[in-house]
Amino acid sequence: MLEHYYRELLNFCARTVKDRDAAADVVQESYARVLAIQRSSVPISEPRALLYQTARNVMVDQHRRGLLRRHDDLNAMAEADHPAMPAHLEPHALVASAQAIEVYMATIEALPPRCREAFILHVLEGLSQAEIARRMGTSVSMVEKHIARGRLECRASQRLLQGISVTTGALQEK
Repeated sequence: MLEHYYRELLNFCARTVKDRDAAADVVQESYARVLAIQRSSVPISEPRALLYQTARNVMVDQHRRGLLRRHDDLNAMAEADHPAMPAHLEPHALVASAQAIEVYMATIEALPPRCREAFILHVLEGLSQAEIARRMGTSVSMVEKHIARGRLECRASQRLLQGISVTTGALQEK
């Protein structure tokens, strides 16, 4: 019953994909899918419509797969033309990031113990100032002061880091 739609469907697909061989592949895949449906004992009331819709779906799937796979062969490209590594994965960025973490950790460690505790509870653990005050047995006002001091020290460290990276960048350019 489906066989007499073959030529018609092949011509339709060939006009759409503009390649007779690719169209034949689409038709073959469409027939395989429709025959699988037919074998599963699902009644097909409009076989021609199902074939055409299935062929459209197959063409869309192939087009999407083609878009995903479309890329330049890196081996055929000159090394200078290779895509750049994301900036955050560049070796100098990784070193700078590790240095920044060390500086921030040293800054936090240098805070007075109660100040450090309040700052860590707020910034790293996300506790509210009231929760920290209850936990530490102090006033909310004191917790606010501890957190403010921690932030000021971290901002000073950040300015120091920015000064180092600007200086390092200037040295690298020379």
